[in-house]
Parts: sequence; C-alpha cells; structure tokens
Amino acid sequence: MRRILSLVILIFLMAGAASVSFPAVSAGAQALPTNTKRPQVLPTNTPRDQPPTLTFTPSFMPTATLTSTATDTPTPTLTPTTIGPIQYPENINSLTGLPFPDEAARNRRNLIVKVSNYPWIVRPQSGLSYADIVYEYEVEGGVTRFAAIFRSHGADYLGSIRSARLPDLELVVMYNALLAYSGANDNIKKMIGEAEWHYRAMTPQWGDNCPPFCRFPQVGLPFEHTLFGNTYKMWDLAERRKANEGFPARGFAFSDVAPQNSKFANDIAIKWYGDQDARWQYNPNDGKYYRWNTGLPHMDAATGKQLAVDNLIIIQAEHVERPDIYESEANGSPAIEIQLWGQNDAWVFRDGRWYEGVWIRRNQKEGTALTLVLRDGTPIFLKPGQSWVEVVRCCNMYGVTPSDAYADVAATAVYAEQTATLRGPRIPTDAAQATSQSESFIATRNSSAATIAVTTTPIYTGTSLSQMPTAQPSPTLDPDQATPTAPVVGFAPTDTATFTP
Repeated sequence: MRRILSLVILIFLMAGAASVSFPAVSAGAQALPTNTKRPQVLPTNTPRDQPPTLTFTPSFMPTATLTSTATDTPTPTLTPTTIGPIQYPENINSLTGLPFPDEAARNRRNLIVKVSNYPWIVRPQSGLSYADIVYEYEVEGGVTRFAAIFRSHGADYLGSIRSARLPDLELVVMYNALLAYSGANDNIKKMIGEAEWHYRAMTPQWGDNCPPFCRFPQVGLPFEHTLFGNTYKMWDLAERRKANEGFPARGFAFSDVAPQNSKFANDIAIKWYGDQDARWQYNPNDGKYYRWNTGLPHMDAATGKQLAVDNLIIIQAEHVERPDIYESEANGSPAIEIQLWGQNDAWVFRDGRWYEGVWIRRNQKEGTALTLVLRDGTPIFLKPGQSWVEVVRCCNMYGVTPSDAYADVAATAVYAEQTATLRGPRIPTDAAQATSQSESFIATRNSSAATIAVTTTPIYTGTSLSQMPTAQPSPTLDPDQATPTAPVVGFAPTDTATFTP
C-alpha cells in the first residue's frame, strides 16, 4: 500500500509540472507583443497618468483667437462719420459739414453775394476764398458769374459785386439765404420785390449804400465793376431787419472717408457755351483742387493765394432763354433760366476721385438744396470743407473733360506775390470814411492792375519753387481787347518741392 501511495503522489507531481511549463514554451504567446497593439501602450486622447504638461494641447488656441481679433480690430477705424443730407447736428454747418467756428456763424443766415467774373479786368476778385460754396453759372453773352455763399466766415472786402440773375432767385430759396447784389433789370427787380423773401434782399438799388456796399472808382474801370461789400455789415443789416436767423440748407451729405467706388481724375477742364473756361487740378499734398481761368492762376486779391476748394461739383441743368426778360448790359440778350429743380447729371470730385451720378431737387421749397446721389441712389458724400459748383448746359457733360493726367505746369509764385499788392482796404464802418479810403486805394490799384492782370509765366517743368523763372509782363492791353491767356495751363504746388505730377 505504501508503495502504491508513493506512486500516485509521484504521478500527481509530474502532471502539475507539465501544466506550469506549457505557456512558457508556446510560440503563439511570444508573437503577441509584435503583431497586436496592447491596450496598455496604445496612444490615446485620454491621458493616463500623464505629466501635467501634456494636458496643454489647447495652447495653440490663442493663436487662432488673436488672428480673428486682429482682423476685426481695424473695422471701427474704417467706418466713416457721415453727416446729412437731411439731418445735421446743431453745431455743424450744412454747407461744409464742419463745426461752426463760433456762435456768430452758427446764429447768422446763409448769405449769397453776386460777384463778377467778366471781363478780365475784374480779376483777381477779392474775398471768394472765404465762401463756403460758390456757384458758377452762365449768363448772357456766353460768360459766367459767381454766386458766393457765406456762413462760416465772412469777407470785409468782397467783390466786385454785380447784378442779380434768374438763377439767384432759386438759390435764395434753396439755401434759405440772404441775397446781396448791385441791382437787377426791371423784370427781375419786380420778381424779387414780389417774392416771399423780398425782405432778405440787399442792394444799392433799394437804398442799401456804404456800408455795406461801397464804391471804389478807378481810372479806366467801368462804373459797374467798382462796387465792393462787407459781409459782416450785410449780416448786421439783416439783423436790424430781423432777417438774420440761422437756418440749415438740406441736401449735401458729408463723410470724412472717400467712398472707394470711383474713378480717378486729377485735371478737370471746363469750356462753357460762350467765351469762358476754367480748369481745376488736384493737389494730393493738401487734398484741394486749384483753379485756373483763361489759362491764368485764378487768385484771390484778399489773400494773395490761388483759389482752392475741397470739393468740385459739376452739375448739368437745362438752360432756357427767356425772351420776356432782356439784359440791357448784354446788348439786349434774353435772360437765361437755369432750371435747378427736378434732376440731371452730376459729377463730383474729391480726394482725387471722380464720382458720376445725378443731382436731385424734388421740390422748390425753402431750404431744400441739391442732393447728390450715385445712379443706384446711394448718397455721394462730399469731403467736409468748401465746395465749388460748376453749372453747365445739357447734355452729356459737353465741354467738361476730366483726366487722370496733369496738364503742363505753369509757375504761380510770382503771380501770387504781385497779386498781393491788389488787396483792398476794409469796408469803412460808416459812410464818412468811404471817400478817403477809396481815394488811397485807387492809386495803388491803378498802378498795378493792368500789368498784373496780363502777367504770364514761361513754361516751368521743375519741382523747386526757388528755381521758377521770373514772370514777364505782356504788353498793356486795352480792357476791351480779347481776354489775355497764359501760354500753358497747369498746376504748380504752392509750398512743396516734392510734388511731381
């Protein structure tokens, strides 16, 4: 029995040893690590006992956030500040889109003054640089005249002042304005006298004499070109008549940023129906358009500087002859009715850009001026500042030639310096001072007017003002002869040596 029991134990031990050693020699168990990824070593998105630094996978997120922020940040700076065309802040002049310079300007009324532009001996005029808006339109005989609108600033010596025409009756209503002029023919005088706004008209024809209107006679200068005025005295006169309330004129819209949907034009030439022309050129250094007339720089005798504005507006309007109204000073030519109501083509130039659209004036109510829009009805935004409105005949802007190229350059430095000698005196505060001031001014103006008005300058193509050639006076011309013109027309920067057209 003992031998049998020992044998059974031995067999049992041998069987246990065989079961333990079997896995150790199995080939399948050795191959598993190389062919099958084990769960404990699989890379996963779920950290398992990872160091804290490995949890900063989102560290790239701020980069995307910053990129988005950088893209959006400039947007507010590109959003233009717009004003008008219907509502204007109380402190903003609706003529310029700029704040009133003082309370006096804010409280006074828009003032329209008629200024001559023909014949050539009336140039350089005095005081146009201070106007917020200037309208230039055709009168009888194929020449032009100015209607200068003042509000922000005034001129103490403005002129020469000339007579009223039919378009002025529309402008007074459009701008809810005062009207200052030398006189009018019987028909227009009657129309003004019967107008609802007749009390806002000021003229020596109705006894408004010096001041604010004063005569400065000059040898060789026809009497009709000797009347000058003081806008501040005109506002004082309106105040005494209780007609000097400050009203806006709806129509113009302004933005400090130029819309991008435009063409470019640096040189704009205009030829009217008759013997009159103008040229404007854009100066990118100051963002203004400078004016030439009959090939000469168009100066202002009040400042000694060339006329320049922030916006040039050219509007096309129907011109209708009125055989029932004749102008004796134009050899009996019929008056021209310029229809500044309805709508027609308009070109606007600002910041070197050219916008084509239409002007609209739906009604002829008080204070409703022109609204400028693109063909799709989007407002054309003017640059805040001074504007010049050129009115031309229908159709297709005939006679208007914009170009992105500058015309030949003509020097203006000498012309401007000489023109400064023509600066007139202040209009006297009372009639007693008028005679003495007039006599002293006559001598100064007579000694220089004829020479300066016909001074021309050789072609200049350089860029330094100090190297400009000296102007050579042309022979003295009789005022009745043809208008003198410069040999070239072009732009000369007034105070920079870096500008190259």
